[in-house]
Amino acid sequence: MPAMLILGIESSCDETGVALYDAAGEGRLLAHALHSQIVMHRDYGGVVPELASRDHIRRTVPLLRKVMSDSGRALGEIDAVAYTQGPGLAGALLVGAAFAEGLAAALGRPAIPVHHLEGHLLSPLLSRRAPAFPFVALLVSGGHSQLMRVDGVGRYRRLGETLDDAAGEAFDKTAKLLGLPYPGGPALSALAERGRPGVCRFPRPMLDSGDFDFSFSGLKTAVLTRVREIGQPDERQCADIARGFQDAIVDVLVKKSLGALRRCGLGQLVVAGGVGANRELRRRLDAQAGKADITVFYPEFEFCTDNGAMIALAGALRFKAGIAQKTAGAFVVRPRWPLGELMG
Repeated sequence: MPAMLILGIESSCDETGVALYDAAGEGRLLAHALHSQIVMHRDYGGVVPELASRDHIRRTVPLLRKVMSDSGRALGEIDAVAYTQGPGLAGALLVGAAFAEGLAAALGRPAIPVHHLEGHLLSPLLSRRAPAFPFVALLVSGGHSQLMRVDGVGRYRRLGETLDDAAGEAFDKTAKLLGLPYPGGPALSALAERGRPGVCRFPRPMLDSGDFDFSFSGLKTAVLTRVREIGQPDERQCADIARGFQDAIVDVLVKKSLGALRRCGLGQLVVAGGVGANRELRRRLDAQAGKADITVFYPEFEFCTDNGAMIALAGALRFKAGIAQKTAGAFVVRPRWPLGELMG
């Protein structure tokens, strides 16, 4: 079977990702490369948009060369170029979009604008142990917490979403309260592993709301109140606070996810996005799966954060389905782009 090669480019925030995916047959990832800007932004305590954009300019061509070399393929063999159109930082998106559209035009190939969250949503399909449609997806990242029913490519129905802070955002903000280094989420999760269960118990926002929406802003405030009560928490107290905070978020995510599965009458749960790498969340979901007739799927750890492979995959699936292809040329980026606009 002849190859059907889709190049994917991701540049929505602080990671530059490039990947090459062969959409022929069952599909397979041929090569991918990623550069993270964590070290560059650490001194500022967060992402600096202008620095992020400039770094994407520096990194995209070398990453493309590496991917093509690792795959053993030539640029002329590419059948389409997929890229992140949004949401994300406007300047960062422009770098990836302009590069992708220019390359597609030079090759005389179509361009495929991809929604960043759709990439995350479909990323577990990159794993050898992949789900089949339909499934419920828990999408948890720095800016998003959503539960979706996924019936196929482009066929999504929102079941619930965050009303304020997303889970990843709450992790990052709480980490900052505890004086942890950037990026805060992984640092807080590591600290929580040393905390004692039950010592610090925080509220479980909307745990019994009867719907599938989330709210984590109040939980962050509860942590702030506890820190102020203690004054200057020592290392052990910080670990206990981190454990209590993480347990609260995990309790909510697990209960809402299982409830969504029951409501939809489905037995497959996909967990995607940066928070999907959280080990406690995975442990708790796997434990529940062992008690019920459900199966939980996760992307590989390397595909939990932003990456080019998920964009190449989403582009490949859209290319095969004949969805959202365009002739390379004029383009726009969409820093704010509700995933609901893709629902069908």
